[in-house]
Amino acid sequence: MKSKTYAILGLVFLAFFFAMQFCLAVDFNQDISNEDKEAFDEMLDPVLKIYNFAKYTATVIAVVVLLFAGITYITSAGDPAKREKAKNMAMYVIIGLVVIWAAPLIVNFIVG
Repeated sequence: MKSKTYAILGLVFLAFFFAMQFCLAVDFNQDISNEDKEAFDEMLDPVLKIYNFAKYTATVIAVVVLLFAGITYITSAGDPAKREKAKNMAMYVIIGLVVIWAAPLIVNFIVG
């Protein structure tokens, strides 16, 4: 068991060493040419289409779940467990929507 741990630690150290050498060898301050920007945008286009499809699909599903949560809240008829379940459902849906819609803004803030 101890030899497996040492082997894993050795592999992690080796991977870290190679990653560090790669990071030191790369020049991060060079300018990006217009051709490189166009190639990157071309590669990014399908990813953005998939993200937008997922975002709008999740929004439609979230609206349906919010309607279900509202109906559950209205029909709880004094049952605190049902009321709390409906509140939690609505809260989680809203948090999920905020994360999905704010993700590009957060990425742009970090990157740019």
